[in-house]
Amino acid sequence: MAAVAAATLVLAGCSGQVQAERSSGGFVQGKYGLTVVPVGERVDAPGLSGETLSGEQVSLDDFAGQTVLINVWGSWCVPCREEVDDLVAARRRLPTASVAFLGINIRDNRAAALAFEEQYGVTWPSLYDPSSSQLLGFRNSLAAAAVPTTYIIDADGRVAVRMLDKQTAETFIDVVTDVQEGVDG
Repeated sequence: MAAVAAATLVLAGCSGQVQAERSSGGFVQGKYGLTVVPVGERVDAPGLSGETLSGEQVSLDDFAGQTVLINVWGSWCVPCREEVDDLVAARRRLPTASVAFLGINIRDNRAAALAFEEQYGVTWPSLYDPSSSQLLGFRNSLAAAAVPTTYIIDADGRVAVRMLDKQTAETFIDVVTDVQEGVDG
């Protein structure tokens, strides 16, 4: 029942006015904003894998040893369109050797999603997940409750952060950097 409820929340549509703020000493969670999991309390990330929008196979295991930013999005989602330039900017500024990006495209058709990626210059792979089933793996850690949702998986493969709603490039960079440095927030 919890899995159905989590999926229903995700399938309900885009998120509202949620913002995360950086303050001295860590992150502040807004209404739903940003949740940082202390290092000792992190659980393993779900086994995400499947076909990308371009028809290739990808797995979270392909990024073992890296910090992974996972962004849940849809081409139909207004906050996703507002956020994508910040994701692209963060990808350009974060080190590719130690940070990987992976998208999960939900409730979308492949043509619209591919056009979105081309229009906005998205260069990382996105799992094609029209049923949103990949998100059920997060129900035991930090369930997605809005679109967009972004997860940060630490280099040990554990769920470190969940960010709800659109974020800025600076927030993505700060959060990824803190995870890499072992900061609990």
